[in-house]
Amino acid sequence: MTQTLTATQHKKGYIKNSSLTLISLAAVFFPRVLISLRAPSLINFVHFALVPLACFSTLSSARIKDRKQIAASKSILTGLFFMLIIVLASALINDAGIVNAILSFLLLTEPFIFLLALISLPLSPENFTRFRAWIFRFAFANIIFCYIQRYLFNRQTEAGLEDNINGVFIGGGAGHVVGASISITFGVYYLFALKSKPLFIRVLVFLAIFNQIIISDTKQVLLAVMAAYVLLQIVNLKDPVKSCLYLVVGSVFLVLFYWAIYNFEALSGFTTWIRPEIYGPDGEATKLKFAAFRIVSSYSNSPLNWLLGIGPGHTVGRLGGWMLESYKELLLPLGATIHPASQAVWQAVVDSWLGDQSSMFSPLFGWAGIWGDLGILGLGAYLYLSFLIWTNICSGNISRLLVLSAFVFGCILSQLEEPAYMMFLAAIVGLEWHEQRHKNFTKVVITRT
Repeated sequence: MTQTLTATQHKKGYIKNSSLTLISLAAVFFPRVLISLRAPSLINFVHFALVPLACFSTLSSARIKDRKQIAASKSILTGLFFMLIIVLASALINDAGIVNAILSFLLLTEPFIFLLALISLPLSPENFTRFRAWIFRFAFANIIFCYIQRYLFNRQTEAGLEDNINGVFIGGGAGHVVGASISITFGVYYLFALKSKPLFIRVLVFLAIFNQIIISDTKQVLLAVMAAYVLLQIVNLKDPVKSCLYLVVGSVFLVLFYWAIYNFEALSGFTTWIRPEIYGPDGEATKLKFAAFRIVSSYSNSPLNWLLGIGPGHTVGRLGGWMLESYKELLLPLGATIHPASQAVWQAVVDSWLGDQSSMFSPLFGWAGIWGDLGILGLGAYLYLSFLIWTNICSGNISRLLVLSAFVFGCILSQLEEPAYMMFLAAIVGLEWHEQRHKNFTKVVITRT
């Protein structure tokens, strides 16, 4: 009787934690859909409370026995603590509002917190399948929304053109990029990891996502994945023959793709970047892309600014570049601070003839934002957390490819601080981690029998 009661309580706890983890992902995935249905804009901030809550609830009830997993979880928690100290120190020396510090910390660390919760869930193979199915539903909903916006509502004919094909991220300035980033992340996982599905179905899904990239004019998404693929082969040079083979295949694809963008109208948008005259030390693209470094440096008044930046939300990250301005009526009364450096970088975008050509040339990108807000120490703390995920959680090349894609995205826009994209990426990494654990457990059972 006692054993039955204990098992029932454990099951209820499991359902609560897994559901809470899914709800926290949904909270970052669908708020703009709800806002379009007249929900208050405050709903955009709900995930900031739900994700830490899901992590705390899961960790407090988890019964982890794997020493490696315990060590990895402790390392991630330590890394999160160091990041918090750096954010608070930066806010203190730069007179940034406490709201800035809280939001900056959560924007940067939320995917790590979510992933920590996900790997701590006791997912059996059956529960894992159900959990994964919900994440797939989120991804398919985003793809379906894009197709409805393009082929049913013809939103590409409205002001903003292809930027209106933004999936469930309706009304966001870069919603089309976020939607496409999530779809390509899902597509890579679905194509290469879901071997239980017939190949032709996996290929059809991937082609549907490729078409989404075309109709939403988010060519930078494809570029990021291709660049990540090259980086992955460099990282995997332990097997030079295999790496060379993959690089040859990749090179052939690039040659064919280069030919295609000049011969197919649907791909002609990629020619925007092929202008040698705008690159180089004095090229307009170079000057605009690195404008943030020049402008932020001009506001650095002490050596501490080089170590800790000029304050959370004070430069070109998602918080300083977009959120504080978009939600100033809500955040300024709470003590949020806006720095002139952010406005100066935006002015540089307005003044450049390349400013509205492509986000590839935007000076408001992730790595610049982390450096500008939190300095070298903040950048180091973020890289340390990423290193922990790479070495302890990334269990295969799919996860590593997608993590490297995020790193490349960080050189384009503020994707590293985009909650929906980064949390979905964390979800996919967590799914592959769980799959690998189930495979390893099965091998141990077979070996023992």
